[in-house]
Amino acid sequence: RTLTGCGLAWPEEQSRAMPLLRLLLLVVLMGKMGQGDSVCRLQGSAQPPELAQDGDLVIGGIFSFHTYILFTSIFHRTSINFREFKFAQVVMFAINEINKNTNLLPNVKLGYKIYDNCGTVDILRAALALVSGLKEEVNEDNCNKSGTVHAILGHSGSRPTIAFAQIVGRFHIPVISHFATCACLSNRKEYPTFFRTIPSDYYQSRALAKLFKHFGWTWIGALAVENEYGLNGIAAFIQAAQEYGVCIEYSEVFSSSYRPDRLQRIIEIIKHATSKVIMAFMSHREIKLLAKELFRQNITGLQWVGSDAWITDDSLTDSEGHSLLVGSLGFTVSKAKIPGLEDQFVRDFWEDVFDCALNNTANTQRKPCSGFESLQTVESKFTDVSELTFTNNVYKSVYAVAHALDNLIKCEEGKGPFSNGICADTKHIQPWQVLQYLNTVNFTTEEGERVYFDSNGDSPARYELVNLQMTNKGTMEGVTIGIYDASLPEIHQFILNNIPVVWGNGLTKVPVSVCSETCLQGTRKVLQKGKPICCYNCIPCPAGEISNLTDSIHCMKCPSEYWSNKKRDTCVNKALEFLAYDEILGTLIAFFALLGVCLTMITILVFYAHKETPIVRANNSELSFLLLFSLTLCFLCSLTFIGRPTEWSCMLRHTAFGITFVLCISCVLGKTIVVLMAFRATLPGSNMMKWFGPAQQRLSVLCFTFIQVLICTLWLTINPPFPFNNMLLHKDRIILECNFGSAVGFWAVLGYIGLLAILCFVLAFLGRKLPDNFNEAKFITFSMLIFCAVWITFIPSYVSSPGKFTVAVEIFAILASSYGMLLCIFLPKCYVILFRPEQNTKKHIMGKMSNHDISY
Repeated sequence: RTLTGCGLAWPEEQSRAMPLLRLLLLVVLMGKMGQGDSVCRLQGSAQPPELAQDGDLVIGGIFSFHTYILFTSIFHRTSINFREFKFAQVVMFAINEINKNTNLLPNVKLGYKIYDNCGTVDILRAALALVSGLKEEVNEDNCNKSGTVHAILGHSGSRPTIAFAQIVGRFHIPVISHFATCACLSNRKEYPTFFRTIPSDYYQSRALAKLFKHFGWTWIGALAVENEYGLNGIAAFIQAAQEYGVCIEYSEVFSSSYRPDRLQRIIEIIKHATSKVIMAFMSHREIKLLAKELFRQNITGLQWVGSDAWITDDSLTDSEGHSLLVGSLGFTVSKAKIPGLEDQFVRDFWEDVFDCALNNTANTQRKPCSGFESLQTVESKFTDVSELTFTNNVYKSVYAVAHALDNLIKCEEGKGPFSNGICADTKHIQPWQVLQYLNTVNFTTEEGERVYFDSNGDSPARYELVNLQMTNKGTMEGVTIGIYDASLPEIHQFILNNIPVVWGNGLTKVPVSVCSETCLQGTRKVLQKGKPICCYNCIPCPAGEISNLTDSIHCMKCPSEYWSNKKRDTCVNKALEFLAYDEILGTLIAFFALLGVCLTMITILVFYAHKETPIVRANNSELSFLLLFSLTLCFLCSLTFIGRPTEWSCMLRHTAFGITFVLCISCVLGKTIVVLMAFRATLPGSNMMKWFGPAQQRLSVLCFTFIQVLICTLWLTINPPFPFNNMLLHKDRIILECNFGSAVGFWAVLGYIGLLAILCFVLAFLGRKLPDNFNEAKFITFSMLIFCAVWITFIPSYVSSPGKFTVAVEIFAILASSYGMLLCIFLPKCYVILFRPEQNTKKHIMGKMSNHDISY
């Protein structure tokens, strides 16, 4: 369906969008009734563009060449905005360059209409002028030349772009911005015809969040301008920052139109905050006000991170307090060069700078230029095109429209984007058709930069990280120190160059802005109650747990055979504890064991040297030598309990102990029986000695010992002792010990020894009053008393002693009982043999017997 009177074939839904413009644009459709002709009349007078050029196809542009300031409710123009004027010049340059290109839009001349407007209302009025055209009346004769542009370039600001892009979008006219970064403009439902050659703030916000994370700034302040750009930008940043573990101490918004007290409130917040890094999502107007007031109040020590709206603004140098902004960081679009652009700008400004006329210009009111003029001595922001950032975005915007038009004109029938593959009518190209081709445009600039738009109309996100540094000329310049490319994998998106960074407030190292210091290895984070996750206390890991990462939230338990070191940052092998020779306790035990062996060997030598003497013969020398041999084995078997337990040592230590002690006590038991039998044999008519002669004595010792050997054999066969790592007794170390295997076997061995000891003690006690010369019984009684006392106290001590001391208690019991028998039984006899030889005679012995009235 078409709109009667205009002859413009617009889609049906476009006519339904007209009520949206009733407050701003009134179009009256009038027809001359009865004559058959129709007319469209524009109500009111349209504002002509500041810069215009006719063409077959026209591109519109809206920029703000001038800066305005409000005085008593009236705007007054103050100065030229060179950056905006440069944008307009780039549009003109690019269009003229395209018109000269025989490969791009051949035989088609591009024109332009560029408006210079400041303020949302004026910018909106300019946009509507580009939509409606300048003709006051459109009839059937000139309807095809209504003046509507095929695309609109601009504006630089997000707020005015939001205002007119939504309205212009109802007419399906493409809007391409080079500087409007608000993430809200990616909403295709609200802004269906919006495109941009600058990345969305969504990507900038994520890049900024990664920047904070990279430098460890986890406790920051956030400020934003109170408009769509600031509110949407700071909201996206806070969301991304929280994903990277960055906490916001405060988040405030303000505008340059605020009263001074509102600004002062924000200054007070900054002054009393503990964070030292501030994210400022605002324009150059707001950051100038902040820097000025902070400078006046001498508030320093802050690191600023800025959005692209102010971080590279040339006017910052001229503001009061700009020194506080030196060292600021921020992302901006990549720099580029536009070949031939220098000549265009130099030609336009040459005559104004040197007040002369070039030969090939139409300016005849000035003197001709001499040719000796030099721009090297002239500093102008307008003529500096060595590093273009946003200007290149304007250049790409023009070429995006040109390539869309070129694809439209070169469309092959049957391969078009419209229904049934039809192509557009190249004689009557409509904006909505250009819009269709802009969605699929894809080309590469001469500098090798690829240009295309995603489904939201956004261009690829690639930024340069800049650092504001002072130059030798006293101006601030953004030095590129890194890049961010969202198209790369996550770990490669953010890359820093090896370029020195100037930090805020003249700091020589990276500023620190954290709520809590980093938790070192060996500690874990515990959140402070009622505060963000960045505020925490560092608690040391408990014993047996470690954290080998900084800022760890958990401590990991070490495996069962490992334990934490003192720093709690590494699991180390648990200390192995056993009774070793190289420690004091082990050395002392070994010393006393060997001392016992030596004393026993000396006793053997003494007895052997005096084996024919009465005292040796009277006390059964054969059993005495066998007892001394068994005592030697008792002393030696204690050594098997020292050292690291092995399979063989575990089986040897308990069985050797059991057998040698039974052999020892069997000998003592035999000597006790011999004493009793010998006393009874001296009585008249007694023949008891023939029943317990030497053969019977040896047999008794052998039988008693064989029973113990049998018990040990059964023990080793059924369930022998084995080395065991005891990790339950102590958490921080492993006790290497011998497990009994069968507790029944151990206590059977020990119980049999105790049974023989008690029997020996009873018999010795019965013979304690025998004549002295025959009486070994009282010495045996005393030795068995010591033996029983030692082993009775051994049981509770053994059970209650921890770790290696259990083994030490067992060795002590062996040595104490062995020393008790050696000293109690043999020391008195050695004393007589060595120091009282006169008593070691048969006469002396017989004399003693007569004194007791005992006769043979």
